Amino acid sequence: MPIYDLLRDALRAERPIALATVVDGTNVGAKLLVEPGVPVLGSLGNADLDRVVARDALGELEAGLTSIRHYGPHGEAKSDGVAVFMESFAPPPHMVIFGAVDFTAALARVAKVLGYRVTVCDARTVFATVARFPMADEVVSEWPDRYLARVGESLGPRDAVCVLTHDLKFDVPAIVGALRTRVGYLGAMGSRDTHARRLIRLADEDLDGDSLDRVMAPIGLDIGSRTPEETAVAVCAEIIALRTGHIGTGSLRDGTGSIH
Repeated sequence: MPIYDLLRDALRAERPIALATVVDGTNVGAKLLVEPGVPVLGSLGNADLDRVVARDALGELEAGLTSIRHYGPHGEAKSDGVAVFMESFAPPPHMVIFGAVDFTAALARVAKVLGYRVTVCDARTVFATVARFPMADEVVSEWPDRYLARVGESLGPRDAVCVLTHDLKFDVPAIVGALRTRVGYLGAMGSRDTHARRLIRLADEDLDGDSLDRVMAPIGLDIGSRTPEETAVAVCAEIIALRTGHIGTGSLRDGTGSIH
């Protein structure tokens, strides 16, 4: 199948795929189509270069990045003989919000502005309704651990899990389930006292300290937010800062005292 036909089919099916094109050096215009779990299609003119570029393209695709990388003619690192443009076509990042609470609608709206596909999940059927969250792409009535058991393998570094339930019987299974995925951001709402009680319960789970360090709680950057909309901005800002490596010391998690 020609490269562009396969690329078209992947885009229509919203499958992640990357196209690598030589833009400088030998074989300008040569292309390599890279899709997770599928043999590469095309060639850049050298088998070793193909192998290295395919590996790097998968890394760029997982991060949702498009860039130009430089190699030697046989894929050598720290060389500029060949410039390859890696174009990532990644599906929208996924935000899973656990808890059909007052803050959920605001967070879902801000996340949609940022391009996320949003799922709202709550075990309480009476609260988890499309009528309450029409901005979400999906509203699920299910326990957090069961939902994550189904979709956890699909969550990666670009995705986010936000636990807003304020209830240990929901918070703990949501956090434990999320920590067993590769999700890039995991935040939990509540006061410092609430999170301290969570940590006591989480200590009974089969988790190590490094895993718990992934939990951003209290959730969000410390910008003095009070309303649901302001809190949603603080949460999304923290997600962006963590993803871009600019988290610094502005998170509520790193502060002391009241969060309001």
